[in-house]
Amino acid sequence: MKGLELSRKYYEAFGRQMIREQFPDIADQTAAGLVGYGSECLGFDDAVSTDHDYGPSFCVWLPRDLYAKYGSRMQAAYDALPKEFMGCAARVEEEQGKGRVGALCLEDFYLEILGRGSVPGTAAEWFAIPEAALATATNGAVFEDPCGKFTEMREGLLSYYPREVWLKKLAESIARAAQAGQYNYARAMKRGERVAAELALTEFVKETMQVVYLLNKKYAPFYKWMHRGMKELAVGSEIGDMLALLYQIPDPAAAWEGAAPTDYLYHLNTDDGRVLIIEAVCNVLVQTLNEMGLSGRQDNFLQNHVGEILGRATE
Repeated sequence: MKGLELSRKYYEAFGRQMIREQFPDIADQTAAGLVGYGSECLGFDDAVSTDHDYGPSFCVWLPRDLYAKYGSRMQAAYDALPKEFMGCAARVEEEQGKGRVGALCLEDFYLEILGRGSVPGTAAEWFAIPEAALATATNGAVFEDPCGKFTEMREGLLSYYPREVWLKKLAESIARAAQAGQYNYARAMKRGERVAAELALTEFVKETMQVVYLLNKKYAPFYKWMHRGMKELAVGSEIGDMLALLYQIPDPAAAWEGAAPTDYLYHLNTDDGRVLIIEAVCNVLVQTLNEMGLSGRQDNFLQNHVGEILGRATE
């Protein structure tokens, strides 16, 4: 069973009753759900995930004043709930996984993940928060939130970046993808710098995935889950399969043997299958930018679209 489903069922079986019966005076001021760190919050958990920080659990978020007064008592009540549930063993927590479930201070939950306890108001404040942190703060599910305080913060974040921030981040990732995949990969291969070439390829993949998340206006998760998460995106999800092909190409070193310093400056080395895939990916991105009205250019070099995107940031 997926961790998020297990969490919801566990809360419905024991958590709701615990809160209403043992804390009736504040039941309407708490929020419950499962949000935060862990693959189960993204819905990406599997059999491998069950070796740590997996098991019947949920979060109860209390505003700071109530947490100070009731937090320890509510945690004790949470700890007294059955440890095993629906055939699932008790949650086994690693040291760094402690404090992710149970009774939590609402403000500190967001403060720990984002470095702030309110929705960013300026472009600088948005840029200061790592995107994976925004994904962590808005994943999972809220089961109940009668007073709406937790959900208010959550929905403010899910409203996504302001247009200026969105387009500037998109332009930055487009430029980095172009530099890594369409420029530095070939230069490194010509020099025989295989480590540099592999780093350029990885940077291209990472920035391309970032671009796809931005085009979907969805926060990209921690790098381990970026490619997996692309399957669920509405725009450009096929790019995930294309990127996977880059790691199935046989060693391309032979395609660059004897390359002179000036070779492949103005045309592609089509003997390297990775080059072909990189260009195919860039072509899909260019077509998507055109369709979304973010660029009017047709050429395949992503760098040439950066100015178009930035120009739209001030419209």
